Amino acid sequence: MMKFGKLALWTLFLCLMPMVAIAQEHASSGESSWGYALGAGLAIGLAGLGCGIGQGLTAGNTTAGIARNPNAAGAMFTNFILGMVLIESIAIYGLVIAFLLQGKI
Repeated sequence: MMKFGKLALWTLFLCLMPMVAIAQEHASSGESSWGYALGAGLAIGLAGLGCGIGQGLTAGNTTAGIARNPNAAGAMFTNFILGMVLIESIAIYGLVIAFLLQGKI
């Protein structure tokens, strides 16, 4: 667990270091749009990550359920498709937020 913590801190450090340089460059011009760019990237990235995890868990559990009880495949498949559509809508919301933030740059 200690190695994971060090890895996370170093990753955070290396990701934030260029932002410090950009902030220093734009401090004299009064322009600061890096926050919008960071927000847009995080919006689509975290939405995609969350949806990928959710879809993987849903697909895996539905497949396991159908393997255990093949007679319930029809009802499970309907719920599976509905769940996938709802999970995918979160990714679309993230994309819309990213486009809105990108328009402010």
